[in-house]
Amino acid sequence: MFEIRKEDYRAGDQVAAISVAEMREADRQTIEGGVPSKELMRRAAQGVYEVAEDIWQDKKTLIICGSGNNGGDGYALAEIVHGHGLDVTLLPVTEKFSEDGRYYYERCLSDGVPLIELADKDLSRVMFGEYDILVDCIFGTGFKGEPRGISADVIRAVNAQRERGAIVISVDINSGMNGDTGEAVLAVGSDLTVSIGYFKHGFFRGRSGELIGRLVNIDIGIRLRS
Repeated sequence: MFEIRKEDYRAGDQVAAISVAEMREADRQTIEGGVPSKELMRRAAQGVYEVAEDIWQDKKTLIICGSGNNGGDGYALAEIVHGHGLDVTLLPVTEKFSEDGRYYYERCLSDGVPLIELADKDLSRVMFGEYDILVDCIFGTGFKGEPRGISADVIRAVNAQRERGAIVISVDINSGMNGDTGEAVLAVGSDLTVSIGYFKHGFFRGRSGELIGRLVNIDIGIRLRS
């Protein structure tokens, strides 16, 4: 685990970081090298749990999941948090899943992890203020552009609750932020961002300084070979 705090980082510091394309290639090489993608997802979730291990206790957690593998990380994390006997609820913002994301989603259902269904994408049923921890697994590092629709509404709700004192954890990247440039029209502001595999260039550019509180990278065995 490698950690950077904003007060310790200065523009121009040399930090090992890679592009989103390089991260995608590292994933591919690692999977082709014999590590199943579901195992990498489990390792990522376990790493996030361990980084924040002193935070989960005696708190209510809402894990918000999108359609891609970032959402899959959230489902895998929910299974782990629930397995430790802690209070966790899932909020999928879409009915779509990546292959690995569906696998961990179904495991959560089998384990009895509570789930909020957004009928007609109506956020009025979600009492964000009931939760002490909000985990952001909506968009991954490949996101570009501006969040829209229900995703944008959820990001605004998360940010509003953070202003009221909720702890926000972003998994791999703050949803809505560009992984290469750090720019964002609308993005989650986090107290803790847990980068997976390698830091991305965007963590040290653009709006990253105002969006990211504590920044940690976890090693899950992904390797980029030249």
